[in-house]
Amino acid sequence: MCLMSQRMNVGEVAPEGYRAVLGLEKYLRHQLDSRLLDLVKLRASLLNGCAYCVDLHGGDLLKHGEDVRRVLGVGTWREFPGFDARERAALGLTDEVTRLGEHGVSDEVWDTARAAFTDKEVADLILAIGLINLWNRIGVTTRLEPVL
Repeated sequence: MCLMSQRMNVGEVAPEGYRAVLGLEKYLRHQLDSRLLDLVKLRASLLNGCAYCVDLHGGDLLKHGEDVRRVLGVGTWREFPGFDARERAALGLTDEVTRLGEHGVSDEVWDTARAAFTDKEVADLILAIGLINLWNRIGVTTRLEPVL
């Protein structure tokens, strides 16, 4: 059942820009652990309400052997006991970067991320969170739907 029709295929309309975004995606896939990257992508996508990206990254996690309970737990990661300290730091940073408010990212979340990751990893996480937010905005704006 299709609720709404897709408005545009950004890759077809702006192929050079789309390829540039894909270039950052490729870079990040070689920098961060793929499981951690997909957890971050799933969390931001849940926050942004991007059905296409939730389906994609949740499916990727499952396809690569992630426990279904951890995939479902991303929605309630603070209460769910199945994430380690690094994953919690990344998910906390994802929440605050995705929901940038008047005061930005709190010192507590920043310090937790800096304690769990190297400077390079934190920089790459910031890029990854920014990138999934861009993908989510493309998906939501153009009404991109999961293919079931």
